[in-house]
Amino acid sequence: MEREHVETHVSTVEPGAQAAARVPRAHGDESRSQDPERAPRPGPQEPERLNAPGGPAPRLTILTKRADFLRAARAERLPCPGFLLQARKRGAEEPAAGIRIGYTCSKKVGNAVTRNRAKRRLRAIARDVLPAQGRNGWDYVLVGRPGATVDLPFAELSSSLARALRKLHR
Repeated sequence: MEREHVETHVSTVEPGAQAAARVPRAHGDESRSQDPERAPRPGPQEPERLNAPGGPAPRLTILTKRADFLRAARAERLPCPGFLLQARKRGAEEPAAGIRIGYTCSKKVGNAVTRNRAKRRLRAIARDVLPAQGRNGWDYVLVGRPGATVDLPFAELSSSLARALRKLHR
């Protein structure tokens, strides 16, 4: 049995020049120039940061080294209803600029979802309270408590941290 060979006629003539594709302009800004050489218009102004009355807020740096957490664990402890605050003044051999903060939530706090939620809440209260009431040259570690860190109202957690810092620094 012989196969039938089918050929198709393909033109060798190049197609003529086609019109340029029409790309519609963006609907958002009709006044925008299409000239690539033209300088862009000035954009929005740079945002201004509002500082505390005593000057710029101290920088918060995250503790990452285990040794820093261990030194803070041996220092002063202030129990609060929603967390435990560990605090220590850094020594002369350590950099004194800024506030350093660490967060710890053990498996006692709950599963991974609960621990992450607790750490997010601790980070939020630290962002709110520490720039105003923390001190340069200090390390702070917030340790989550089972049930309490996740369940207490946010305002109560913030006021607990503020109260603990006042007690620590008087």
